[in-house]
Amino acid sequence: MTETVTEAVAAPPIAGFHHFSPTVTDVEVSAQWYERVLGMNRVPVRFPHYGAENSGYGVVLIEPRSGITIGLHHHAANRGQPADETRNGLDHISFAVAERADLDTWVSWLRQHGVKNSGAVDTDNPIPYSVVVFRDPDNIQLELIYMPA
Repeated sequence: MTETVTEAVAAPPIAGFHHFSPTVTDVEVSAQWYERVLGMNRVPVRFPHYGAENSGYGVVLIEPRSGITIGLHHHAANRGQPADETRNGLDHISFAVAERADLDTWVSWLRQHGVKNSGAVDTDNPIPYSVVVFRDPDNIQLELIYMPA
């Protein structure tokens, strides 16, 4: 008996974004930075890295208002090179804000915490949005973005 394809089926549903997990040079330095700069709270246990339990672990931080979670990963084989979005891997992660004015508040907050950033940039190319770009201690590009409805 031959199997035939009758009609396209939609992909199973996704409920939302759960977490983002970059590998970092120094988990403690990065955890303190994410706590200080993004107001995240550290989960007080280490998580073994799936598939590399003997050579890696993650430290999980949660932003209390949004529930956004970041797992900072340590790997014994990490050579300590800074992140570079021009190589394979993560280009950047972007966090949404509710209002355009929130970006200006973030710019002030980041500057108060010594974090270099782009300032709030408004553009309509290719669609209208506003963004603030900055980097974590491992040079991972982070963004805060506002997109009007």
